[in-house]
Amino acid sequence: LKEENAVLRSKINKLQILSETQADKMRKLEKKLEENKIKEEKEAQDLEAMVQHVEQNLQLMTKRAVKAESSAARLRQENALLQAELRNSQLENEALRAAQAGLAAAKQNAEVALQHLLQVTTSSRASLRQLLSGAESLQLIADLLKSIDRISEV
Repeated sequence: LKEENAVLRSKINKLQILSETQADKMRKLEKKLEENKIKEEKEAQDLEAMVQHVEQNLQLMTKRAVKAESSAARLRQENALLQAELRNSQLENEALRAAQAGLAAAKQNAEVALQHLLQVTTSSRASLRQLLSGAESLQLIADLLKSIDRISEV
């Protein structure tokens, strides 16, 4: 009976050591799991912040594009008005030539109108280029958002 008791005590000691080892492993795994949860939460927060930043940039680009479109429309109207003014100046110039009176003044008016028209045309072209550049930026951001959606799905 003593021998059996000693064997059982030995088994109990071994089981206690095994239990403590497994408890240590369990604590380490729980700690690692908690660290992984914290890491995943931080990554999710970082990703959310990045998405919000991209959305803000997209809204800003959209506002810029709308402003550029509005500016381009205004410049087109101004261009049309100036072209009409140029046509009127040219007609006036022709009438003055026919009448041979005030030729120098009419030439000067036509030249000023032409310079304004050229300036507006140049400005309109630059604005249209900016509008196209803004549209390309919006497309790039849209592609980036699609990529982020794909990454988050993966």
